[in-house]
Amino acid sequence: MATSSSHPPADPAPARASATEVHTARAHSFNAAAAQYAANRPSYPAALFDAVEALARRPLAGARVADVGAGTGIATALLHARGADVVAVEPGDGMAAQFRRALTDVPVVRGDGNRLPLATSSMDLLTYAQSWHWTDPARAVPEALRVLRPGGALALWWNTSAPDVPWLAAQSVRIERHFGIERTGERYGAFRPTTADPTGALDLTGRRVRWSRRVPVDVHLANIGSHSVFLVQGAESAAAFLAEERRHLDAVFPDGIVEEAYVVELMVAIRP
Repeated sequence: MATSSSHPPADPAPARASATEVHTARAHSFNAAAAQYAANRPSYPAALFDAVEALARRPLAGARVADVGAGTGIATALLHARGADVVAVEPGDGMAAQFRRALTDVPVVRGDGNRLPLATSSMDLLTYAQSWHWTDPARAVPEALRVLRPGGALALWWNTSAPDVPWLAAQSVRIERHFGIERTGERYGAFRPTTADPTGALDLTGRRVRWSRRVPVDVHLANIGSHSVFLVQGAESAAAFLAEERRHLDAVFPDGIVEEAYVVELMVAIRP
């Protein structure tokens, strides 16, 4: 005979988000913070584009280039300034809207690296600035090879915090502890040919370009706050970290100017 209980049945435990769901949420998180991203994220040094030209074995001037995952257009603008004929590819509503406000003379089409809205053998160069890790290489590699002309090149790069700068290393540890996650995707040396292309279809050549910029503390905090790990954790959690982080930065940079040190991880492959 069934017995009654004075306690209501427990609610089922909430399902934990899958790795794919977390990845997708982080990829889409930038759209709500597009203006913050555009105003505070670092740019790229001229030496990076010199390296792209050297590894791609062709000048950017006059090259037909698609900047994929263009975001707000930070890299696109620099490619355009070097004389490239650029079209941007961007999947996000917010980022594409910010792009159009900033770069009125550069076309932007909606799409992503897994399914490029570009004609076969139509591009001399495909660039992925801070965006290749949001693709599925099993789909993105064949798409890149399809769209590139023979002899064309695929260039992937990421701005990573220099690991040998003590205050940056300490900040990375604090971020990991606060959010309880591993930020391996932004670690120096984490971007290798075997992780960028597990299929082994690309003959990737790497180069590192070191550079730095000096910005006010507020800009630095807004920069790190525009990263997906902050955007998906909720405003309250992000604000708590940033308020405490300001105290650490004030101790290291009493004049209020932060020197951010970067190493750009670049990989280039040429289509046979």
